[in-house]
Amino acid sequence: MDIKLPRLGEGADSGIVVSILVKEGDHVQAEQPILELETEKAVGTIPSSAAGTVTKIYAKIGDKLSAGQNILALAEGGGVAPVAALDKRGPVATSVPAAPEPRLPSAATVPARQVPGIPVAASPTVRRLAADLGIDLTRVVGTEPGGRITLADVRAYIVQLQAGAPEPAVAAAPVIESIDFSQWGPVKKTPLTPIRRTISRRMHESWSNIPHVTQFDEADATVLLDLVKKHKATFEAKGVRLTLTPLVMKAVAATLQKHPIFNTSLDEATHELVYKEYYHLGVAVDTEQGLLVPVIRDVNKKSVLEIAKDLEQLAEKAKQRKLSGDEMKGGTFTISNQGGIGGAHFTPIVNRPEVAILGIGRGALKPVVKDKTRIEPRVMMPLALSYDHRVIDGGSAARFIVDLVQALENLNEPVL
Repeated sequence: MDIKLPRLGEGADSGIVVSILVKEGDHVQAEQPILELETEKAVGTIPSSAAGTVTKIYAKIGDKLSAGQNILALAEGGGVAPVAALDKRGPVATSVPAAPEPRLPSAATVPARQVPGIPVAASPTVRRLAADLGIDLTRVVGTEPGGRITLADVRAYIVQLQAGAPEPAVAAAPVIESIDFSQWGPVKKTPLTPIRRTISRRMHESWSNIPHVTQFDEADATVLLDLVKKHKATFEAKGVRLTLTPLVMKAVAATLQKHPIFNTSLDEATHELVYKEYYHLGVAVDTEQGLLVPVIRDVNKKSVLEIAKDLEQLAEKAKQRKLSGDEMKGGTFTISNQGGIGGAHFTPIVNRPEVAILGIGRGALKPVVKDKTRIEPRVMMPLALSYDHRVIDGGSAARFIVDLVQALENLNEPVL
């Protein structure tokens, strides 16, 4: 029998083969991992749906596989097992459901308006409604800025289908042309990985849909760095590496509690602001595949030791491409710390659907006037707070970063 790639769950219908875990002649058990697949969300293992001896392997490393494609062939099967889920490193794979009958068959005759490869701009609520009704959103005219589709647009589309009215003319989308750079010299091409494509799409969506403003400031990090240096050995004795980031996270959580609007999300479908009563902080991790953002939950309730331990474990999983989808979901605010690399102020892009993100640069030794009478050398840490101007005004951002600076500069021994 042939073992086929199962459905990979919502939002993932294909992936790139990273490694093959069996060879011809091997005997495999049902639910035994047989290959690793990289999807847009993570890298996960695909299990065998039956037991038997591998007689042929169809897939190769680097192949792009879609649901239903053959992976390998088995002989002397030991019974078929239900399709199992991917392990914790990847999205969940489920049995292949029967394709639902479209409820609006006349929509199939309507030409799509989207440019191939560019996602439809619509909220999760609109997407769910369209999926329930069998509507192809690429055929719906979006009336919001940038062609964003609203619930009202979907309703108008349904009314139009029911009435059998001709659709309004829509300007043709520009054709994206590929440039032949080899005409000017040697080139090398490498395809974007699914994860890199996902990062690219999400950054474009955030930048296109959120009016960004960035508030800059500096914090005196001299005491913080002294605390890290003083307690570093104690933390290492407990198997955890202490860095500046867990201390910053504690200060950010405390500041978010004073300024709850920075811990919200804008529900664009209902025009409601969702205030979250939990503080789950995402931390951008620099990997070979690009920036990944694992989420550390309930930062306000955890000790610095617990935060440092969670952060170290998730950062390592991110670098090994073993983060699960759930470990990157549910964040309420994101921190991007470039201090270990270098550079000062920068303008981070808000991690949608959050409304703000904090960028941290490398601290620099500067002369600082103290009490208007003396000058002291202090390590000043650059801060950059980007926020969604639809939700947050400049005054609120200024007050937030002032309180954050105070929280950072007033952290002391008891917090450790």
